[in-house]
Amino acid sequence: MKKARLFGLLLICSLVTLAPAQTPMARWSEAKANEWYAGQPWLVGSNYIPATAINELEMWQAETFDPNTIDKELGWAESLGMTTMRVFLHDLAWQQDADSYRERITRFLDIAARHRIKPLFVLFDSCWDPHPKLGRQRDPRPGVHNSGWLQSPGAKALQDSQEYPRLKAYVTGVVKAFGKDPRVLGWDIWNEPDNTNTNSYGSAEPKNKVELVLALLPQAFEWSREAGAEQPLTSGVWKGDWSSDDKLSPMERVQLEGSDVISFHNYDRAAEFEKRIKWLQRYHRPILCTEYMARGNGSTFQGSLPVAQKYRVAAINWGFVAGKTQTYLPWDSWQKPYVDREPKIWFHEIFKQDGTPYKQEEVDLIRKLTAAPVPAGVGR
Repeated sequence: MKKARLFGLLLICSLVTLAPAQTPMARWSEAKANEWYAGQPWLVGSNYIPATAINELEMWQAETFDPNTIDKELGWAESLGMTTMRVFLHDLAWQQDADSYRERITRFLDIAARHRIKPLFVLFDSCWDPHPKLGRQRDPRPGVHNSGWLQSPGAKALQDSQEYPRLKAYVTGVVKAFGKDPRVLGWDIWNEPDNTNTNSYGSAEPKNKVELVLALLPQAFEWSREAGAEQPLTSGVWKGDWSSDDKLSPMERVQLEGSDVISFHNYDRAAEFEKRIKWLQRYHRPILCTEYMARGNGSTFQGSLPVAQKYRVAAINWGFVAGKTQTYLPWDSWQKPYVDREPKIWFHEIFKQDGTPYKQEEVDLIRKLTAAPVPAGVGR
């Protein structure tokens, strides 16, 4: 009897030892994703960086973190009825000093919450400069659109598998810190992962960049889920034909199959914007447009925002206040910098730095569609 009892105890102990400590979280079901979305207001906002920052590091590093400007500008966003902002983080800021970076993110969330805004945080980004460096950031190149924006991770880290544990520590550290925070809307795992920046930094990119990111992106989704994110994960498709599964690229397949909620970018006219929404409806999940509005390319608030409202698609335009990113200048400024002329129309952005709108009819439309009251003295 004693031997049988001892054997039973040993068997239980061995099973406990062999059992995994925690079952990894899985992709959300369609039902869970739609239940989450039903509890959200209509998500309208901008891709946000303060006018005083040229890139993510200048936004987040201790020496240049600017809570006063952030507070002022998010107040303008609140006045438009905006409920979210898409905000880019950076792995190097975490590597430099994780504790102080965590404190600055907390402070940002405190400010955003006062203005009733829940940010969608972007963890990695394949766009623009592939050689990010800590410290003082360079001044904007005269007349050039987004001349200082940084990739995360940079090309050096992307090509070095020994850097991957550090990248994992960044993702899990941030998500563990804020993955249960009700002030956070969600996590955009990787912005335009297969963007090779042909018209800007293409010659400086790794030849096998897309293959490297394709291998790392599923891991980044997994790291975020292992860290216990209670908010949805996504990565937005941005080019190509998504009308059927057989037309998806390998990267698009990873993005869409890994996302709890579907996201996409579109800088075309309203008809194309609507067509792409219809393509993505077959996933039966919430749809977020995380980049749109390029006036010179035919993508406008007047064209796209009513369509987004019609389908209850989240609408997050590129650019908020014209500042050091200079994204009011068009894409072609990389080939012909606007040093001797002004663009005929602003490409992105809503406000000038004094808080007056670039186009009053645009802010009137946004307020009308979000049902926001017009504050006295704001935006006029």
